[in-house]
Amino acid sequence: MPAWTALELERRDDDVALLTMNRPTVFNAFDEALIAELDAAFELLGGDDSVRVIVLAGAGKHFSAGADLQWMQRAAAASQDDNLADARRFSAMLARIAECPKPTIARVQGAALGGGVGLVCACDMAVASDAASFSVSEARMGILPAVIGPHLVNAVGLREARRLALTASRVAADEARRMGLVQQVVPAEGLDAAVAALVADLLASGPSAQAEIKQLYARLAPGPVTADVRELTAQTIARVRTTPEAREGFAAFLGKRKPNWMASE
Repeated sequence: MPAWTALELERRDDDVALLTMNRPTVFNAFDEALIAELDAAFELLGGDDSVRVIVLAGAGKHFSAGADLQWMQRAAAASQDDNLADARRFSAMLARIAECPKPTIARVQGAALGGGVGLVCACDMAVASDAASFSVSEARMGILPAVIGPHLVNAVGLREARRLALTASRVAADEARRMGLVQQVVPAEGLDAAVAALVADLLASGPSAQAEIKQLYARLAPGPVTADVRELTAQTIARVRTTPEAREGFAAFLGKRKPNWMASE
């Protein structure tokens, strides 16, 4: 087990990895250490064949308050070159989450602010407590949500992302669901059960197929379905249909049995 100080990893028997940001006294605000540990954790778990799903959570009352204020104060006093290196590390960590080949779920309770919203957006899907709230709050401190911006736009669309960034207003869980920031809102006492149900759905699908979905969909964007896009999708499905996992999936369906990736359940 890596010697992390700001992050806890629980490897569960159902092939699920639970990553918990463990800085509850500062509402899981992230600094250089937590950013580095998140990057290392998703690199480790993304390459681990024994892990099927990754759940990202925050300890205590809140998911994440975004950037640690002491970290921001250090950044304000640092040179532009140092700030650039710092921002690049943060950007690389979010990319590591977004590009992880395993399905990722954000489990959100309490507040998700600033970069905490970026973490939610970088995950494939999010389940939130009905008491959760969200704010892209950077403009209130005279800065902007730059590094999280592409992930925010991908999650909610350009116009909603621009509104959230410009107003920095607090958004309740139901509105977050409406705009696609989260996919499900449940009472606080049902949050773990809702995450478990989503995990069960994910475990029923082929792991290689899920990795292919993430890789392909990262290359697709709303707009015209061009000849290049059609060729990309045709080449992808033609290749994947011949894989051992696809053969097993078809055989299991026709044989009315569970496929081998569910055999341990």
